[in-house]
Amino acid sequence: MQPLLDQEKVSTLEAFADTIVPGAKRHEGDRAVAGVVPGPGAVAAGALELLQTAATGLSDALDDFADALNAHARLYAAAEPADADAAVPPFVALSYTERTHLVTVLTAPGHPERDIWVSLALFSNMAFDTGAHLHTAEAIAAGHPGLAALGFAPPSEDGLWRFSEFSYGRPLARLHPDTTPSGSLA
Repeated sequence: MQPLLDQEKVSTLEAFADTIVPGAKRHEGDRAVAGVVPGPGAVAAGALELLQTAATGLSDALDDFADALNAHARLYAAAEPADADAAVPPFVALSYTERTHLVTVLTAPGHPERDIWVSLALFSNMAFDTGAHLHTAEAIAAGHPGLAALGFAPPSEDGLWRFSEFSYGRPLARLHPDTTPSGSLA
């Protein structure tokens, strides 16, 4: 885990993740999570925790990404006739619609920083869709919101995944005659 981010940068990165996979507000005063849909989104699924893992290759630059995102939000807000809320970081102060528009611009083909913003968006999705920062069995046992929403099956009691029915409703191939009961070739 990388050094802790200050609360302003945490809320900025959470607002970005919530723009990618929106969720319900965590509490009444939640500004980072816009609350445009019911149920948990990327923030509740651990997007920030995933981004802070060294395996992403992004963790050392999260401070800079939050600063850049807020700089883009300042420029965006300056072009819009709305009053900025100085109590929260500039990206957090944007409405969900404005956040979505800005992220669309930042991730568009041809934008010079596209790779950065697409990477952050992919990891926000990954946190929700896979709980990549967690062991899958533990994430399921803890009720990971993305895996629950996707209906990801829990492992058997021994911690292994076995499926009594084929995912396509039929076997894809006949078993080799030398296949052992464990599934290995003899």
